Amino acid sequence: MRLAIIMSLMAGAAFAEPVGITPDTMAITVETPSGPMEISRIQDNANELSGTWAQTSRPCPNFCIQPMNPAPGVTTIGELELMAMLQDPNAMVLDSRVKPDFDGGAIPGAVHMPYTEAADRLGELGCEPDFEGFICEGDQVKTVALYCNGPWCGQSPTAARRMIEAGFPAEKIFYYRGGMQVWRMLGLTVTE
Repeated sequence: MRLAIIMSLMAGAAFAEPVGITPDTMAITVETPSGPMEISRIQDNANELSGTWAQTSRPCPNFCIQPMNPAPGVTTIGELELMAMLQDPNAMVLDSRVKPDFDGGAIPGAVHMPYTEAADRLGELGCEPDFEGFICEGDQVKTVALYCNGPWCGQSPTAARRMIEAGFPAEKIFYYRGGMQVWRMLGLTVTE
């Protein structure tokens, strides 16, 4: 009887395959204001999205599919590149969503900078204030990655365009188009 129970448990365990970020990486650690936090994927092989993040068809406008590239000079990236930026002290990952969305869960290590404020907060990214906006030159200017709710969300593309208009160099902006919807779809860690 005991052997049958052990065999049954072992058979069930065979279906619980580990879920890594890459074949060689199970998790990464990023610094957050409250200390180090580990980013990994949900290990439940039966996990599925539900609720708002599982919605696929929202009315356009406001929820139109965004272009792959929000502005000339901006580079679009995926999850692995975003994770590398989260670990880079010379880069900042900016959550450009409105506060209620940010408060509902964010990518660990991201700084909340709503799209409506991004062009006015370039000083936090290493730019110097000027009479006509900002001067964004030199090594002190951070490389940034922007994200919002998903491929249908226009908040980070709007932030990128406004930042460029205010003087931030487009080549220092990276756009994580997948946003929170794809981040959650991949079962990656989200702040609470």
